[in-house]
Amino acid sequence: MSVPDPSDDPLSRERAHLTHSRAALRSMREDVESLDIRDVTANWVNAEVLTRQIDDRVKALADLSHTPLFFGRLDYLHSPGADQAEGAEGERFYIGRRHVHDADGDPMVIDWRAPVSQPFYRASKKNPLDIALRRRFGYTGGDLTAYEDEHLSDPAEAAATSKLLQQEIERPRVGPMRDIVATIQPEQDEIVRSGLGGSVCVQGGPGTGKTAVGLHRVAYLLYAHRDRLARTGTLVIGPNASFLHYIEQVLPALGELEVKQATVDDLVAHVEVRGTDEAATAVVKGDARMAKVLRRAVRSHVTMPVEPVVVVRGSRRWRVPAYELEVIVRELLDRDIRYGAAREALPQRIAHAVLVQMERSGEAPDDRVQDAVARNPAVKAAVKSLWPPVEPAKLVLRLLSDADFLATHAEGVLTEDEQKTILWSRPVRSVKSAKWAAADAVLIDEATDLVQRTHSLGHVVLDEAQDLSPMQYRAVGRRCTTGSATVLGDLAQGTTPWATRSWEEALTHLGKGDAVVEELTAGFRVPTDVITYASRLLPHIAPGLTPVASVRENPGFFEVRPATADTSDASDTEVVAACEELLRNEGSVGLIAADARVPLLAEALAAAGLPYLGPGEETTLTTRLTLVPASLAKGLEYDYVVLDEPRAVVDGEPDERTGLRRLYVSLTRAVSGLIVTHAAPLPPQLAEGVRTL
Repeated sequence: MSVPDPSDDPLSRERAHLTHSRAALRSMREDVESLDIRDVTANWVNAEVLTRQIDDRVKALADLSHTPLFFGRLDYLHSPGADQAEGAEGERFYIGRRHVHDADGDPMVIDWRAPVSQPFYRASKKNPLDIALRRRFGYTGGDLTAYEDEHLSDPAEAAATSKLLQQEIERPRVGPMRDIVATIQPEQDEIVRSGLGGSVCVQGGPGTGKTAVGLHRVAYLLYAHRDRLARTGTLVIGPNASFLHYIEQVLPALGELEVKQATVDDLVAHVEVRGTDEAATAVVKGDARMAKVLRRAVRSHVTMPVEPVVVVRGSRRWRVPAYELEVIVRELLDRDIRYGAAREALPQRIAHAVLVQMERSGEAPDDRVQDAVARNPAVKAAVKSLWPPVEPAKLVLRLLSDADFLATHAEGVLTEDEQKTILWSRPVRSVKSAKWAAADAVLIDEATDLVQRTHSLGHVVLDEAQDLSPMQYRAVGRRCTTGSATVLGDLAQGTTPWATRSWEEALTHLGKGDAVVEELTAGFRVPTDVITYASRLLPHIAPGLTPVASVRENPGFFEVRPATADTSDASDTEVVAACEELLRNEGSVGLIAADARVPLLAEALAAAGLPYLGPGEETTLTTRLTLVPASLAKGLEYDYVVLDEPRAVVDGEPDERTGLRRLYVSLTRAVSGLIVTHAAPLPPQLAEGVRTL
């Protein structure tokens, strides 16, 4: 009996290509590691820079054993870029997370961001984009175990749903967020590949992939504009450290190591935040009108001259009269440049006035003389008097503690009640002793920018943007005044008292009023039953928003379970039992509860001997349960979720709408299944028509 030739088996051939591709990637890495830079660096500084660049390149070429090197294949009808003549031979490309070439430089894997890869995401039966065959690969761990073909020239076959694509979307998750490079949808790809010059705002409900789209857009922009962004920098801004930890592995998995991550609080960390504000206070401090109050306060330090400046040089005395000094000061004010820049320009302006007098008297002073005059003690004293230095933190301290100073600069901007709301009840001695709140740090950042320009980056991604105050938007906008932004959020998930009311308003505060607003409404992560249930809240929290429509084939697991016992201890026991039930499945489990309920549930889990993690801690195969305060659930996802006491989640917020939005967030964290447990009555917005056990 003849033995089958392995080369006749398509799966064996694809596995062989994977093996050869991994070997080629290893060779690429070894080539970089073996580089000898001793003869190409002029000094130790160049050597350090080049060594760091080589180290980064080596890291970017890492072969992650459980991350598929390629996930798709494209067979073109014709060679891309060639004349589409009849009979022209097409080419085959394997699409992956990074470029891999063999020893001759021929590509074995094409980067998903390359133009030739775009049809993998965009080709369809209506517009095949010259693709004869699109092949998707299925993996178990790092092993290629399956493939699936779409012959786009065959309408019946092209219209079929990709099983591998669906499996990849619904695959259980343990650990941090994964990239979605293998599952990007056409409407997502259009956003990902939008140009660097324009800003984009993505409104997307739970499970629509807006965060992943934003991260993949950064990766694409770094590929398409690497030199420019290497100079100007990129930044991803998230709502909290737990969220940043959750997403931090996405870009490295795509070979991008240089993108920084931060929260808004990190950006404005000019002082130590040790205090908290009442909601009403934080709302006023976060209002955009505070920018005008701060601007007035900063400029109030400028005074008009009442006496001349007399500069002595040798035996000569040069006098700049007060009226001429006033003209100089007013010109600088009218130019509306930053306070610090104007202060640096003032001594040169005064020195120039002196040089004009010197030239009129027959002297021929040069730039060195002007610089010397600008450093003259009399000029320095005048500058200190007319345009004294301003320390932003001290300025904000005075505004918040001196009622008269605040009233002077808030007149016609803030009402008397609003001024009283933000004034500290007790005087504070110094910047260090003050118990600054988070909103105060944003005010200091605004004042700092009024004095000295904030460094601008090439591109900024702002996630969960709906929760920012106008002043926080301004703080972020300062970081991309000369660059572009990707703004990601969901108006229905705004859970702060100052949450965004419209993207138009938010983008105006950000300084990106011309940004294009895109809406994602197809849900890929949240099961149909779960998103349908959660969407009952939309008319109450964000009327007018389009509900997310789940496109998953698997409807998911969903139950609402009233407590069968009256005592709180028994109710907690039932919550623990629900967690134990869900842990029998593969994947991660999140127990989400009102913040006030978390300590009680922690005790119940400990008593049951059930190990758990906190938000931001990475789940493992042995510890897959995370106890999540509702206030930190935003942006996180778990395969299964137990939501404890919806009523308590709503009641934990300062107002009902914010509470219902927090509940909407908590309800939509599940990827495969949700159990809602409650002893207290459900909020009326959810109660009607509920299927219970």
